[in-house]
Amino acid sequence: MIRRELTIINKLGLHARAATKLASAAGHHQCRILTGKEEPLVDAKSIMSLMLLAANQGSVLIFEFDGPDEQAACDKITGLIADYFGEGE
Repeated sequence: MIRRELTIINKLGLHARAATKLASAAGHHQCRILTGKEEPLVDAKSIMSLMLLAANQGSVLIFEFDGPDEQAACDKITGLIADYFGEGE
């Protein structure tokens, strides 16, 4: 299992479009991916669960990756967040 803390850096936070991109990226992996500000963590493959986090810019989210492709999933999600969800800022 890989556990990381990642900061949401894009200006609009984890809004609908960003949550959709995150859930889609998570859904392409076999491993279980959980996230949240604190325990209990939620399923990162669920857009609704991600939206309910209300993660604004600067929010630090815990991510847990557990399964056969956990390293690839971690790299993909980390890159997506670092790239501002492809939104430029």
